[in-house]
Amino acid sequence: MADYKIISADTHIVEPPDLWEDRIDHRFRHRAPELKITKNEDGILHHAWFVEGNLSAPLGATVQNGVRFDDPTKIDWMTRWPEIDRSTYEPNLYVDALAEDGIWGAVLLPSVGLGWWRIADSALLSAVGETYNDWIAEFVSAQPERLKGLAIINVDNVIEACEELERCKKLGLAGALIPVHPGDDRPYRDPIHERFWWTAQDLEMPLCLHVGTNRVRVPADGLTSNQVELPPSMRATFDYWVRLSLSDIVFAGVFDRYPELKMGSVEHEMAWVPFWLDNMDFTYRERDVFTKGWRSKSGLIPSDFWRRNMFTTFTEDKTGVEFRDKIGMDNMMWGSDFPHAESVWPKSMEFLDRMFADASEDERKRATAVNAARIFGFDLEQVAPSNGSQPDAAAQEALRQPGSKAKLAPA
Repeated sequence: MADYKIISADTHIVEPPDLWEDRIDHRFRHRAPELKITKNEDGILHHAWFVEGNLSAPLGATVQNGVRFDDPTKIDWMTRWPEIDRSTYEPNLYVDALAEDGIWGAVLLPSVGLGWWRIADSALLSAVGETYNDWIAEFVSAQPERLKGLAIINVDNVIEACEELERCKKLGLAGALIPVHPGDDRPYRDPIHERFWWTAQDLEMPLCLHVGTNRVRVPADGLTSNQVELPPSMRATFDYWVRLSLSDIVFAGVFDRYPELKMGSVEHEMAWVPFWLDNMDFTYRERDVFTKGWRSKSGLIPSDFWRRNMFTTFTEDKTGVEFRDKIGMDNMMWGSDFPHAESVWPKSMEFLDRMFADASEDERKRATAVNAARIFGFDLEQVAPSNGSQPDAAAQEALRQPGSKAKLAPA
């Protein structure tokens, strides 16, 4: 038996039907998200979330954990609230459900809340996010050692975003979700975000970019306000958006200026990382015409910033695990994605056994416990009494470059 407790770095709660009914700022109560009965084109009744009268997200696949192992053709959008297990929205039962799958602790992300960045009105989006943040803080307070919540942050207005991030830190949340792409009018390379980066660094709040959370004001390129309308081509190529945003941040020198800022990709898997890093390094070294001559003051190259500042989560990426030396064992975290249809619950340990069959116990421990504890503030002594392992040799060497403020293990 392993001598450590497994943490899922990508796990979701299911928001209760009345979450926004009474909690949201009274000015937005008549516009708040509502869970209502509707029917599909075949006349089947099911529950779905509506925002200002428009269908946004059916419950469906967000709560159909385990269905894929029975019959994946049964995964659909047609679910009614009474059919949902209470373990997805009650903290003590939630912990019990994870324990059945061999998981001790979890980083919690929203379900329907992942789609709220499609709300066009920025003030409404902020109000919806603040309401969720209050609720998730209460949720994790029931099991504070084992559950860590992430906030929803609207980055449209940098001052308001910083204020909400500060408030969420005081609430005890462990990090924040920001849209994987903030919109073409304000990409993350834009200096408008500068204050937000240093605020996140100073608060020690890791920032997470979850799949499917583009800030969409006007539906375009398949990213509509209705998740049902998402084309399969978009579903199969979502990693494009996180690569674009993280590259914008790297080449804008953000990690050069804020060496302790932590930021990561969530649920985009990770086999794409080595090729992406090679391309960023090539662009940095050989294509000044694109980088406008920017050079890191710390002497690091893009892949060094990856190792020092960034991370990725994965669920069943065996190829990515095979690339672990190139990705970096200290930059990867596993998550079960419970209770979504893609989840490996209740077979998480089987999946981990297959993915890490050729890896060492230490490598598996870092990916399934130590890294998540370090990034999101779990008690490392409780999770892994041996204190895990030190960063690998390549990461150590990168971090010793001039200007690095990261904490190093003894040489």
